[in-house]
Parts: sequence; C-alpha cells; structure tokens
Amino acid sequence: MTTALITGATAGIGAAFARRLAADGHNLVLVARDTARLREQATELHDRHGIEAEVLTADLSAEDGISAVERRLADRRHPVDLLVNNAGFGNKGRFLEVGMADELTMLKVHCEAVLRLTAAAAGPMRDRGRGGVVNVASVAAFVPRGTYGASKAWVVQFTQGAARDLAGSGVRLMALCPGFVRTEFHERAGMGTDNIPGWMWLDADKLVSAALADLARGRSVSVPDPRYKALMGVVKLTPRGLLGGLTSRTGRRYGPR
Repeated sequence: MTTALITGATAGIGAAFARRLAADGHNLVLVARDTARLREQATELHDRHGIEAEVLTADLSAEDGISAVERRLADRRHPVDLLVNNAGFGNKGRFLEVGMADELTMLKVHCEAVLRLTAAAAGPMRDRGRGGVVNVASVAAFVPRGTYGASKAWVVQFTQGAARDLAGSGVRLMALCPGFVRTEFHERAGMGTDNIPGWMWLDADKLVSAALADLARGRSVSVPDPRYKALMGVVKLTPRGLLGGLTSRTGRRYGPR
C-alpha cells in the first residue's frame, strides 16, 4: 500500500483528499495543528476503509512544525508516495490593513513550507523513481490581488519549474488551482460569503477527483472546473492594467465584508 501525506488535513480540500485517498486504499499521514481533530479523523478513516492513518501535529507557520514534517518526509523506512501541500489561510483586509506579522506568516505557510516540504519529499521520490506532489494554489494566482494571490502565484511558478526540472525522473508535480470551495477557509479568516454567487462555488470532493485525474495525466497545473477554466481563459486575454482594476472591483464586490 502506498502512503500519502496531507497538510491541512482536517478540513476542506485537505479532508476531501484524505477521504478520497483512503477510499482508494492509500495509507495516510495527516498533518494539522489540532491533535484532537486529527485523531478523530484518523480513527474514522481507519474504521471505514481499513487503512493506516498516522497523526502528525504540526504548525507550518513555525520552524518546529515545518521541520517535523520534513523529517517524516525524509524517512526512507516509511516512504511517502504522494505529498499534498494543502495548508493555508487568508487574511481579511487590503494591503496595509493587515499586520505585517500576519503577512509574513502567510508567506511562511504558503511559500517557505511548500518549498521545503516539496524538496524533502521529492528527493526520496526521485531516488525511488516514482512519486507525486500536489501543491494547492488558487485561481487567485492568475490575478493581481495582494499577498494571498502573490503567494499562490509563487506556488504555481515554483511547481511548474520544479516539474520541468524533474521531468523523466518518475516524480510528478502539480499546482492545483481551485476557485471558491465550501470549506472553513472564509470563516477562519472572518470573511463573509453571502455575497458570492452560487455558481462560483465548487464541491471539494469533485475538485479532488478532477485534481487526481489531472495528476495522473501528468499536468503541472490543474484548474479543475470548466467554469473556472473559462474565466482563466478570459483573464489570459485581458490586459494587465485593465485586469488590475477589474479584480479590485470584483474583490470589493465578492471579497470579505
């Protein structure tokens, strides 16, 4: 049986990955900050699917947390075959309205942790000649919308570059770029969602199915829904200056209140 390690595993997209991978027969390493929720999730997945679910409590905004996950990924006696870098969060407010400490924490979780954990996983995977890494980004990566969008743009660019560097090694890397997904993300950030149109919401379980299919196809970027594929097609054709104004107005209309 293969093993998948998922960060941010207890809710939202991370929990959907855990459910799907457990149902497919993969053992799991579940990573998050809340030990009680991790243990409850591990027990449920073990009892339902008969897989082994290991719990690793780690805060990826802290050095100790990143280091703990790095050590687990580097353990060649118990190899990880698939890494899902899903941990992340949003900050409510525009630039200069969010404290610098919170901005830097976001960069540590979205960028430094993703870089270090990808490297820790990809080395042993390359040596074995097989493995996969899914780095969860966002469609916000493709529009100019502050630190969150910029950090996710970094995830996309980094993942695509690493995928090219590891081409032919047996290691697949993919950036997953969802749109709005019904998770705890907005609630934790104190963001209202009543003003977001219903058609913009995605189902986490369907998103994960599409993402895993794209990973199997060898894609380095996955936008797993026709609606958002169409929107990103429009974005590519829109001049950057005009796009900045549009995304600013859209953010005020559909963003946090």
